[in-house]
Amino acid sequence: MTPFDFLDAPVEQAARRLLGCELVSTTGTLVRVRIVETEAYDETDPASHTFRGPTARNAAMFLGAGHLYAYSSMGIHVCCNVVTGRAGHGSGVLIRAGEPLEGIETMIERRGRGGPDVTNGPGKLGQALGAELSLSGTSLVDGPIRLVERAPLTESDIVTGVRVGISKAADLPRRFYIRGNAYVSRRHGAPW
Repeated sequence: MTPFDFLDAPVEQAARRLLGCELVSTTGTLVRVRIVETEAYDETDPASHTFRGPTARNAAMFLGAGHLYAYSSMGIHVCCNVVTGRAGHGSGVLIRAGEPLEGIETMIERRGRGGPDVTNGPGKLGQALGAELSLSGTSLVDGPIRLVERAPLTESDIVTGVRVGISKAADLPRRFYIRGNAYVSRRHGAPW
């Protein structure tokens, strides 16, 4: 049994289960966030980076549950994904937003702003965590960015909706967030 057996599950289930868990970054000053918004992607999904199979860019997504997949969005932002499922099946969960728990001053310094805007989007969160492309493929057990499992949330705490900012398979209900959390990036009319 590994620390991340709970992530060896269908990607939508893993995305829901990650809500409430924590990411801890030791890249410089320690920062810690509670995961409040996720999106699910896997190789059967035309919106996924793994849809066309393994490449140098997406290789981390095929490593199996418990690795970090970091990628650049628009050549500017580094986004963080938690790799899920078994090795060889390209599957992962984009961490869209986090609620700061520790190291808020460092996050504000990295982002140049505070309040919910410090971590309420995948690029913002990556910057606040100090994520870099070189971290892609590192272990979430003992790497520079670590995942800490927390108790599952109740179904009534979770809102399901469509993913944000994609053009393919945009209507799939593969986005999940914590109801009423101020750090969620966008709500798109989903009920609180």
